[in-house]
Amino acid sequence: MLEAGSDDDLPPIPAKRYFTIGEVAELCRVKPHVLRYWEQEFEQLKPVKRRGNRRYYQRQDVIVIRQIRSLLYDQGFTIGGARQWLAGEAGRRDLEQSRQIVRQLRQDLEEVLRILKG
Repeated sequence: MLEAGSDDDLPPIPAKRYFTIGEVAELCRVKPHVLRYWEQEFEQLKPVKRRGNRRYYQRQDVIVIRQIRSLLYDQGFTIGGARQWLAGEAGRRDLEQSRQIVRQLRQDLEEVLRILKG
């Protein structure tokens, strides 16, 4: 997975809570109209909209945009292929989170059992 700042040709992501569409366009080296189009194509992109329908992206949005950019421009994915890949990636993350929860729950139950036996 592409992490923030891992792509050498892109500038590092500043430690800010919200970014304007212009800032994100510079950080990801794409034009603002491309970002607006990607919002329609990728459900993972949901910037906060405030007064006057202004978009404010969060750090996670910038990371997803960089990932989309890499899939489309560097790896040669189509929009549909990138959409499927991202959906699968989200599913894998959800599965791993579920596994971590189950492992932690099992450890907790084993600890309770040990206390009850002791």
